[in-house]
Amino acid sequence: MAKHEHGSMDTEVQEKTFDGFMSLVSKTAIVCVVFLVFLALVNG
Repeated sequence: MAKHEHGSMDTEVQEKTFDGFMSLVSKTAIVCVVFLVFLALVNG
């Protein structure tokens, strides 16, 4: 059986997935805030 060495796993795919997720969440939050400000100005 192979011996596991701590810290030897390749995490490049997970890091790219997390970066994409954080980008999506950030953009969605910005769009929501802009939309709410727009609604507040229109319904003022």
